[in-house]
Amino acid sequence: MRLVLLTTLLGIALATPETYEGHKVFRCTPCLGQLELLQQFEHVPGFDFWNEPHRAGDYLDVMVSPEQQPNFLAFLSKIKVNYTVTFENVQELIDAEARYQETVPKSPRAISFTTYNRHSVINSYLESLASSYPNLVTLETIGQSYEGRDLVVIKISSGGSGTRPVILIDAGIHAREWIAPAMALYIINQLVENNAANSGLTDAVDWYILPVLNPDGYEYSHTSSRMWRKTRSPTSSSSCRGVDGNRNFDFHWMETGASSYPCDETYAGSKGFSEPETQAIRDFALANKSKIKLYLTFHSYGNYLLYPWGYTSSLPSDWRTLQALAEDANAAHVSAGGSSYSIGSSTNVLYAAAGGSDDYMKGVGGIALSYTVELTNTAYGFQLPASQIQTTVTRFFAAIRVFGNYVKNNF
Repeated sequence: MRLVLLTTLLGIALATPETYEGHKVFRCTPCLGQLELLQQFEHVPGFDFWNEPHRAGDYLDVMVSPEQQPNFLAFLSKIKVNYTVTFENVQELIDAEARYQETVPKSPRAISFTTYNRHSVINSYLESLASSYPNLVTLETIGQSYEGRDLVVIKISSGGSGTRPVILIDAGIHAREWIAPAMALYIINQLVENNAANSGLTDAVDWYILPVLNPDGYEYSHTSSRMWRKTRSPTSSSSCRGVDGNRNFDFHWMETGASSYPCDETYAGSKGFSEPETQAIRDFALANKSKIKLYLTFHSYGNYLLYPWGYTSSLPSDWRTLQALAEDANAAHVSAGGSSYSIGSSTNVLYAAAGGSDDYMKGVGGIALSYTVELTNTAYGFQLPASQIQTTVTRFFAAIRVFGNYVKNNF
């Protein structure tokens, strides 16, 4: 019995990571009528749609397995879709990034923005900040993931009354979007370790930040499957695990843009808030709803600054305020050297998707200013090289200043 158990454990530990050898990424630019034809592949094994274009003329990035490429190429030729191959072999890109992360000089600081940090390193960094800056930083474990990893919120506050306005930030609900936790970490780093330069952002506003909302998936994307998106909970399908956390919030859940099939990337779960991770951020947000004035959730990719609603094309009554603030944040990002973001409601600018965290935070949590930020828009898609982390996060921090100062000046 002991030998069988040991063999099983070793088998799990030594499992070969999923390979993307020979997988190509096609960037298609469909014309009117072609987009609907391409979307028939979205739920077919061997196809991974990296983005979901809202209208004809927008580009569609889709990763295709070697087995499916001949048929897909024949289909593209048949319907005369314009396309380019942005990556001939996705595994080569993954391997190159792994080599880079192994060889890049490590930062003497507790956290690095030259590599993508693992979840345990991130939580250790938060603990070190709480120890080194006790008058500015406190930590709260708001729950555990399905696999038992702590979901740690860092609270950054210079003191003052308990009624100070709060900005709530989370990142990494989609596991493969590594730049999102890096962005959250950089905000923490600047507000805490560079507080002398950024004290204006913390002298009247408190910041609550959860760097990785989906730590199980995030770790799995590092160790086993780089393109993993969902959580790691079991489903009704023995062969497919995980739920799309950003379809799992119980506000107009499953109305549009989500799937009831466990093997789909947009599987919304067996019910709203089926996942311990989404339950944890829900409970934390509701417990602090009287103080939270702005919510930011970081994703990638596409250069979008989105606000509710994602379940309908109708706009919230205060959409002009949401639009104006996003435009100011975008202007700051552009002034810092970044490229311009597309701004608008999720449904109208990107695509309809019910059950998202930004909709829930506004519709149920009562947070008027609620945004999804889709960082970066490069040919690398989700696999933004670590060498581009510093530039990306530094430029977008200019937008964070705008958000922070708005809350400071208006609440």
